[in-house]
Amino acid sequence: MTGRLVLGGAPLGQPGDVGPRLREVMASADVLAVEDTRRLHRLAKDLEVTFTGRIVTFHESVEQARLPGLMAALADGATVLLLTDAGMPSVSDPGYTLVRAAIEAGVPITSVPGPSAVTTALAVSGLPVDRFCFEGFLPRRAGERRSRLAGLADERRTMVFFESPHRLADSLADAAAVFGEAREAAVCRELTKTYEEIRRGPLAELAEWAAEGVKGEITLVVGGAPEVAVSLDPAALAAAVAAEEDMGSTRKDAIRAVVVRTGLPKRTVYDAVLAAKQP
Repeated sequence: MTGRLVLGGAPLGQPGDVGPRLREVMASADVLAVEDTRRLHRLAKDLEVTFTGRIVTFHESVEQARLPGLMAALADGATVLLLTDAGMPSVSDPGYTLVRAAIEAGVPITSVPGPSAVTTALAVSGLPVDRFCFEGFLPRRAGERRSRLAGLADERRTMVFFESPHRLADSLADAAAVFGEAREAAVCRELTKTYEEIRRGPLAELAEWAAEGVKGEITLVVGGAPEVAVSLDPAALAAAVAAEEDMGSTRKDAIRAVVVRTGLPKRTVYDAVLAAKQP
């Protein structure tokens, strides 16, 4: 008899944000795999839930070590509830490895949908939300972070990042340097909690604010690259590529940037650049 893996959405801050289904599954699950046992007990107290299932820690440093035991429990017919500290499991949180292992083993997987910092931040950011992408945490090292941001310079969708408070100022400054100081963004701090704060404004302004020191859990929302009208005339295309090169891009990256902005075939832009070189 095969068991069932349940992914539970934990509250970001307010216990009342979760519904009765999570309470029911917490009380009835055979195994509760949790990121932090202290948070589990606090949540159970807030929700007035009494659980009888076995508790297993499941965080980044023990994720691989816990997989065999959890898979054995599922194979024996157990219902395993996976809870992270906040939000949905596997979204920049533990869970992906267990989900993949369960899929490969043919174990049924379901969820008790709950709060998500990604969609919550998007909703309150005031930025376009018809199209967006989630980029998780930016690299800790400055060079790698700038390189990642440079790869997103032409992204037109609204972008969502997670960031630690002590790296926020540097990340905002790097984003301002890559995306432009005037690019609109929103810093969402301590979502749904007592000291919730939403700061909206240009990246440069937010970087200056964050330099004074920020605490709490951070979700950063950044507007996508604006569409830049570029004439389809070959001379104008060549000029657009030249402008990208003047800003430090390689010829290859400059052509790619213009392709992204215009939607034209790469060959069309390349031929325009060649034609501009001819006497």
